[in-house]
Amino acid sequence: MSEEPLVPVVCSACGTETDVPLAEVADTVERHNERLHDGEDVAEVDPELTDQLADLVAEDMGLLGEDA
Repeated sequence: MSEEPLVPVVCSACGTETDVPLAEVADTVERHNERLHDGEDVAEVDPELTDQLADLVAEDMGLLGEDA
């Protein structure tokens, strides 16, 4: 049985970073923001990871062109 991938979640206001199972990311981030930041979107998936994922998706969809 394979382990579920972990996703880095960061909160710049709290100065924290934690790895969360993929299936729990949305609930964990929402719960953290509700509890500690009055619902403001402060905690998030590590921006470096979201940038890398966006690049992979754009490349897969052929949106980056040949020069990228």
